Amino acid sequence: MPIIQSVWQKSFEFFVKPVVVQPCRAELTSDAGLLPIREFDRRIGLTEQFIDALTDLRHQPSVTHSLSELVRTRIFGILADYPDQNDHDLLRSDPVFKLIAGRSPKDGDLASQPTHSRFENAIDVKSLARLQEVFVDQFIASFDEPPSQITLDIDPFDDPTHGQQQLTFFHGYYGQYQYLPRAITCAENELVVMLCLLYGTAHPALGADADLEYLVGRLREAFPGVRIVLRADSGFGVPAMYAACERLQIDFTIGIGMNSTLKKHSDALLAHLIEQFEATGEPQREFCAFWYRAGSWPAMRWVIVKCEANGQGTNRRAVVTNRPGAFVLPGAAYDAYADRGESENRNKELKNGLQADRLSDHRYMANLFRLYLHATAYNLLARLRRVIADPPSASESAEVPIEALGGRARRQHHNRRRQRDPLGKGQPCTWRTRLIKVAARVVESSRRVLIELSGSWPYLEHYRRISERVLAISPPTCDSG
Repeated sequence: MPIIQSVWQKSFEFFVKPVVVQPCRAELTSDAGLLPIREFDRRIGLTEQFIDALTDLRHQPSVTHSLSELVRTRIFGILADYPDQNDHDLLRSDPVFKLIAGRSPKDGDLASQPTHSRFENAIDVKSLARLQEVFVDQFIASFDEPPSQITLDIDPFDDPTHGQQQLTFFHGYYGQYQYLPRAITCAENELVVMLCLLYGTAHPALGADADLEYLVGRLREAFPGVRIVLRADSGFGVPAMYAACERLQIDFTIGIGMNSTLKKHSDALLAHLIEQFEATGEPQREFCAFWYRAGSWPAMRWVIVKCEANGQGTNRRAVVTNRPGAFVLPGAAYDAYADRGESENRNKELKNGLQADRLSDHRYMANLFRLYLHATAYNLLARLRRVIADPPSASESAEVPIEALGGRARRQHHNRRRQRDPLGKGQPCTWRTRLIKVAARVVESSRRVLIELSGSWPYLEHYRRISERVLAISPPTCDSG
């Protein structure tokens, strides 16, 4: 329990009566919304599987802070906007974080920053390899029934570094010293499936074909006959990726940079659209598709070029694809590729919402482990979003199926969905505002731990509804919690 060093009062005079402020000896927290998330984690076993993958090399008789305490306080700290080890020097006495770690609010302080630093820097290669397997295991287990299709999106994001981290280099395009994390995510359930931490100047596709081969093998073993679709931007438009997709019988759509040959094939269409726009003033958008072979390709591949003419000028974008429908409806195939823009939000949530770009340990392997911590925090939130989601009913939806919507209509649908269902589609900052960041009084007796929330808190109904949904989930058969 924190010790109040001295008693003091401060009075403010902006109200008709004096407003007196003084410290309180009660156990208080600002993050009581983590408790239903911790109960959800207990019931699906997410962090438990993460912890089981790690090897504890410490001398056990001297251990004060368990692996479960270290992992869970870091993961739940990331959810609550405490992304750095230094933050845990301030959270050591917080009663909610003690509960999350399996301690009583009256117990001693949690681990300090130096303890967390030693823990992360002691992670070995075998533990990291097991974490990769755990992520895929958890992804497979996340489906209630075997899926008919799995859509994978692969994308990197920049991670600026500011110290002497191993394998960071100056990247000319980004203009900074950095790492280049890469994530494979699933469009159907929004989970992070696989992670890779590339050195700062690596090509985005480095080793992606090997990652894909491992993942596809695991998915086909679990779901025989599942259709696997891959979407990626032009950074992954390299011969090794095309060859891997064709060898693994994956339906792929990968961006390709415009070149003189592709422009020549689409010049006539673009000229026609410019003429139509000038005549009508209406934005124009059409597609052309053709067989094309680059110099490094062993065979012809199908290319779709999107052409646009509007008030902002002209625009052309191209993709390479082997999707069967692309030969009949190239526009629909391109729009299905463009939907990866929604999947790119997963990287934005991971990097910006959950600060996965805070990889500030010295050792490369420690920073890869930190990336796994941030991704686990994200996956925990993504799994909970699916449980509490409240999408519009069929009668409230558009006249056409959501899957058939495109362009502006699809964006409008997603915006309406977020307004109606702020947590089911909420970014991490929304979850913090509406659930996690709530003050509470913690009172422990011999029989129970009582968490007292303010009855005037505007999002109290969110807390109640989420707690009810979580408690309705069947508890684990063997609760090691």
